[in-house]
Amino acid sequence: MTLPAAGPEPGSYAVDLRSGRVGRVMAYLGPDAYLRPLGGGREWECPPGELKAASFSELLRARVRERNAQGRLP
Repeated sequence: MTLPAAGPEPGSYAVDLRSGRVGRVMAYLGPDAYLRPLGGGREWECPPGELKAASFSELLRARVRERNAQGRLP
């Protein structure tokens, strides 16, 4: 696993600047970072240059959105 010079560390939370999604950085493989959604699920790829560390408020908003989505009836 290689860590890019300017990217959030694996295990930390980051914002994918392309979509605004917040996820946990799982690994850096090849040219991409792999992020997992807060509530679990399928990882997605993001170029490290399109990531920024998530602020506390961004992380909180994403967790509230996730909880609200889980509480909705189908």
